[in-house]
Amino acid sequence: MKLNIIRRFEWLHKVNAIKDKLFSSKNLLYTNVAVSISLSAVGDMIEQHYEIIKGQWEKWSPSRTKNMAVSGMSVGIFCHFWYKHLDSKLAGRTSKIVLKKVIIDQLIGSPLCIGIFFLTTGLMERNNLSEFKNEIINKAHKLYIAEWIIWPPAQIINFSFLPTKYRVLYDNTISLGYDVYTSQVKYNKNDVTCQ
Repeated sequence: MKLNIIRRFEWLHKVNAIKDKLFSSKNLLYTNVAVSISLSAVGDMIEQHYEIIKGQWEKWSPSRTKNMAVSGMSVGIFCHFWYKHLDSKLAGRTSKIVLKKVIIDQLIGSPLCIGIFFLTTGLMERNNLSEFKNEIINKAHKLYIAEWIIWPPAQIINFSFLPTKYRVLYDNTISLGYDVYTSQVKYNKNDVTCQ
């Protein structure tokens, strides 16, 4: 009987060992990038499915999902190093430190992430400089406004309770809904951009 109970919970030990390996300092960048790529692609697929149901998009576009996944990779790499840098410069979890991190993240990190997103997708789509600037002018503010609604409360939790190694995973988990919105803003056919 005791052996059966041990076997039933043996999988927990295996999961914990995998978690420890994935979030080790040796593998953390790869884990963060893989999570970012995966959830950016999933967010786009959810948005595309919704657009297909609404009749706004004819069929699933693999190249669109690829572009979103690659942008997830770029943003994931940035976030990996951003959180390490932020935590090294502002160590601690006091309310004053957490508030400073949230403000710095919103004023510096968020605009950089949005810029990296549009730059990456623009490069993937072979947009010229004029098209890139038009997207920034016509779409980036929508994402930045959403950032101010979603991220301050989420980042208070992130900076207060989570170790640095779990920040990107948490960020991407919360970001799945935001990634759906990002895909919608990026590929909205009704958005008129200045030429």
